[in-house]
Amino acid sequence: MDRSAQIQEIKTRMATLESLIEQTKARLPAHSTKPPVMMDLLQYEDEYDVLLKKLNEIKSA
Repeated sequence: MDRSAQIQEIKTRMATLESLIEQTKARLPAHSTKPPVMMDLLQYEDEYDVLLKKLNEIKSA
């Protein structure tokens, strides 16, 4: 896979994750946070951070 295809694939997944993060935040209750929802949110944010780091590494290479 060439570099531009990798970049596009990462950007596509990041856009999906952004949407999932927003949807998950909308599911969070105002007062008592549900652990499964919080776990989903943290997982999406962690994956997003990993992809952002990988994207920056590819662009700087």
